[in-house]
Amino acid sequence: MIYKDFHGKKLSRLAFGTMRLPLIDGKIDEKQTFEMVDLALDSGVNYFDTAYPYHGGMSEIVVGKALARHDRDSFYLATKFPGHQISSSYDPKAIFEEQLNKCGVERFDFYLLHNVYENSINVYKDEKWKILDYFLEQKRNGRIGHLGFSTHGGLNIIKDFLDYCDGKMEFCQIQLNYLDWGLQNAKAKYELITSYGLPVWVMEPIRGGRLAKLDAMSEAEMKAARPDDSVASWALRWLMSLSGVTTILSGMSDLAQMKDNIKTFNREDTLSDDERAIIERAVSRMQNSVPCTSCRYCCDGCPAGLDIPMLLSIYNDIKFSPSVNTSMRLDVLPKEKLPSACLKCGKCSRVCPQKIDIPSALAHLTDELSKMPKWADISREREEAAKKLKAQNR
Repeated sequence: MIYKDFHGKKLSRLAFGTMRLPLIDGKIDEKQTFEMVDLALDSGVNYFDTAYPYHGGMSEIVVGKALARHDRDSFYLATKFPGHQISSSYDPKAIFEEQLNKCGVERFDFYLLHNVYENSINVYKDEKWKILDYFLEQKRNGRIGHLGFSTHGGLNIIKDFLDYCDGKMEFCQIQLNYLDWGLQNAKAKYELITSYGLPVWVMEPIRGGRLAKLDAMSEAEMKAARPDDSVASWALRWLMSLSGVTTILSGMSDLAQMKDNIKTFNREDTLSDDERAIIERAVSRMQNSVPCTSCRYCCDGCPAGLDIPMLLSIYNDIKFSPSVNTSMRLDVLPKEKLPSACLKCGKCSRVCPQKIDIPSALAHLTDELSKMPKWADISREREEAAKKLKAQNR
């Protein structure tokens, strides 16, 4: 395992992000999670990242139980304060004490203010809640080792918050990968953060798995250049070359993914010019994709109860490979869970960290499906039902 220094601490370049833990019957598969934690520690991974809302609040509990079986000084544990979640009030003390209890620890080695972005920055800056003051106090008391923040916000929001904190943040976690370098303006965000002297923590290095499976031509080029390496490893190696990046959080969902990532981080392995050119060509083929990372923030308030990330992944698949067989993924869905059931209320787009116009994307997906014989019938039925409802409401 390769490491990077942070204030005298040796942090593994690969970190275990626990937003996408393995599931069984809709719940976290604790047995496999424990095996993954054990493998990570045995392989030199020492940074574990969770958050208050992950897995409906269960990630902190399961991760805490898994880590409790190991020497407390053998790992660094990070979690986050959910100021990005809309609420009538915010109580940092109550949340922090709950998190310590859930994780079964007396301190957090790293603590983050979760997703400082356009809709949450005023919560974090509101003196009424004293959020920053409280966590700075916990740091002075030794209950927090290092304080930072994560963000999906725009460049101006990041700058605003860094100025507001006035040197009190020690690191910043952003979405960063070779596709978002241009698509999500991540290059400018990275350069801004490092210009303040802060190291960058990376989230979504493989874009929720999207960069683990590319178009056939891109994958063929990568396999020809490195036949023994996975497609996902290219995204991780690209990040290793950025000097301002300290640790790279991967939301690994099974042991196979973890083993592959550990193999990638066993040594520093910079990209050659030819390999960079392969990545640039892959990016050019992906420019029209919807940048969903499956964070699922959009699902909580969807009045139709749609599995939006799944539908958007089908949309991207169709855009990349028009002949892809979508039936297996859609056959199990009732009509009211298909993209045509979108009410176009816009709640999803307002909370989307990627600023995706989700109703438009689902409308486009409905259009694409309507061109396929089976789904054309369903689409027509939906349109007829909508017309009847409109006539009744007149």
